[in-house]
Amino acid sequence: MVTLFRLLARIPMPLMHRLGALLGWMVWWCAPDYRRRFKANAENAGFTPDQYRPAIAAAGQMAAELPWLWLRPQGESVLRRVVRWEGVEAFEAAMQAKKGVILVAPHLGSWEMCGQAIGERFLEAFGPITALFRPARKKWMAELIAAGSRDRPGLQTLPTNNTGVRGLIRTLRSGGYTGILPDQVPPAGQGVWAPFLGRPAYTMTLLPRLAQQTGAACFLSVCERLPRGAGYVIRFEPIVGTALTDSKASIEDAAAAMNDAIGRLIHSLPGQYVWDYARYKEPRGETVVATAANGEQAQ
Repeated sequence: MVTLFRLLARIPMPLMHRLGALLGWMVWWCAPDYRRRFKANAENAGFTPDQYRPAIAAAGQMAAELPWLWLRPQGESVLRRVVRWEGVEAFEAAMQAKKGVILVAPHLGSWEMCGQAIGERFLEAFGPITALFRPARKKWMAELIAAGSRDRPGLQTLPTNNTGVRGLIRTLRSGGYTGILPDQVPPAGQGVWAPFLGRPAYTMTLLPRLAQQTGAACFLSVCERLPRGAGYVIRFEPIVGTALTDSKASIEDAAAAMNDAIGRLIHSLPGQYVWDYARYKEPRGETVVATAANGEQAQ
């Protein structure tokens, strides 16, 4: 599988995007459960077929990007893939203030490209972007990731446990930055119920607690995939004046404010959201240690 991905990584991205779009539609027509979940999530959120239909092809394009993003030749820059930037001045100003920055980056557009491009561009000025990372459970996927996806310049990973969370706190308090996928369903005990696109969803508290306790600035971050292989545009939008960054707000209000910001971002680009994700499911009962962002452990 690693060898296959290395070969696919050499195919021009525009061609991979076309193949990926075809793959997305093949999965749509061949997987009825996937299709029902996709449609239900998008339509329950108030989107019309015309608005969410492009996300069918985008799901395949996301998969088609992975060989190049994970296993491209060492030294080949993601910025050569025509990455444009919007709102970058506000992000740079926040980093220069040295109070830490949290990038709120949902499953929208090309989030893998987003993390790698941001880390690459700002490595020299601000150091690597730091993120929590859970090793893949499937052996073949773990081998692919180990082969190169997490060893790129500008990216530093920490384990999804107390040690990793404490590392994030230190990073933010020292003026560093992190990117977090905020629209995942956390394990039981690590979230609260909050509105998400009009429905109650079990929502992570890690990101709101980090923001409230460290005083880090929060930015919505998205990497939009441009049509016909024309490249990508990465946008930064500051989240200000909400409970998310108010240290006195309840964690429930902070989580709701985070979800509201994510919802606004999705409304701006519904054709690139991962609509098949079971966002409204009950949380898992397993215990994952991530309490360092709570109470006195974060002091």
